[in-house]
Amino acid sequence: MYNKNIKLVITALIIAYAVYQFTEGYIGNGIMFILLSTIFVFLYFKNEFILLAFLRLRKQDFVGAKKWLDMIKNPSSALVKKQEGYYNYLHGIMVSQTNMNEAEKYFKKAISFGLTMDHDMAMAKLNLAGIAFSKRRPQEAKMLLKEAQKLDKRNMLADQIKMMKDSMKKAQMPNQHYGGNRQGRRR
Repeated sequence: MYNKNIKLVITALIIAYAVYQFTEGYIGNGIMFILLSTIFVFLYFKNEFILLAFLRLRKQDFVGAKKWLDMIKNPSSALVKKQEGYYNYLHGIMVSQTNMNEAEKYFKKAISFGLTMDHDMAMAKLNLAGIAFSKRRPQEAKMLLKEAQKLDKRNMLADQIKMMKDSMKKAQMPNQHYGGNRQGRRR
């Protein structure tokens, strides 16, 4: 909706008007304007379109989430660094179903910008581990999986991490799928 700098200007103007209301003796109005200014401070740190895209993703509405993210025209000037990380994180989640190369690019950007929540960072690294594993880069996948496990302090991704580890073990031992060595069957 608004550029991040415009949000700060609006906040400053509202606070200035609140101070004016205090000096005129309208204490209630001043308090109300101070509370109003906190909305713009909140939106400075949490972009409204990213919040709406998160809500759409919770409902598995990828088209709706993409629509909200597309409203951010120039992410580098409109968003704070962490918001830009979440912008790329959301894009990575949405394209991970269809285009792994593009998803990898978005997740790496999200990690480089940083994400506020540890479980979001763990999810990004888990997705990158899956992409690296599918592209036959097992060492990178193991490293990313360990990092994701360290970041997942509440064990929210424990099942996904365990499944990924199991599938990596199965891929490393293809001859043991049939329950024994091949020489034993020939006899």
